[in-house]
Amino acid sequence: MSIELWFAFVAASSVMLIIPGPTIFTVISYSLSSGRRASLPLIIAVTLGDSTALGMSLLGLGAMLATSAFWFTVVKWIGGLYLLYLGIKLLRAGVAPAVLASPSGPASHWKLFANTYLVTALNPKGIVFFMAFLPQFINPHAAAAPQLWGLAVTFVMLATLNATLYALFAASARKALSSPRAQRGFSLASGSLLSAAGVWTLMARRSA
Repeated sequence: MSIELWFAFVAASSVMLIIPGPTIFTVISYSLSSGRRASLPLIIAVTLGDSTALGMSLLGLGAMLATSAFWFTVVKWIGGLYLLYLGIKLLRAGVAPAVLASPSGPASHWKLFANTYLVTALNPKGIVFFMAFLPQFINPHAAAAPQLWGLAVTFVMLATLNATLYALFAASARKALSSPRAQRGFSLASGSLLSAAGVWTLMARRSA
């Protein structure tokens, strides 16, 4: 693969990652509700979630989801309903009279990680997209597998950086408005974002 082709892939991936999707909505929501302490588990979850989705795509699941309406719908509904579940939980916290709680321990971090990982890995549109996107940037005159895995590693690194910047930005915004009233507003905003992402995922369709 030429360096020019690699830079083209980096540019295209960066543009795609900047546009918020379900994963970034999740990162923003948890960063708003939990602050800077959530950043590390969220970033690790995005890294592993994208790695899982890319791995499944390269190993053939993407082809199955692209050709099977049944399995695409199954994965789509699992991911979409899970996002709605998380969104509704935050919305309920936002309307509760006392939403501000003391920082949690490692269990809370594990919960943040697990939720974000599942949202990222269970995005059928992303798995199918990787299968179609990566081959556009490989040299047909060289071995495909090493190039695809190299592009996958590059994408995961870019996704990790993107999630880091979004998480830090959202956490900083939360810190600037730390009153209980603002906390309730953050929970309502976070729940709305996650619920919207869930609806977005449920409305996703397979490419023709």
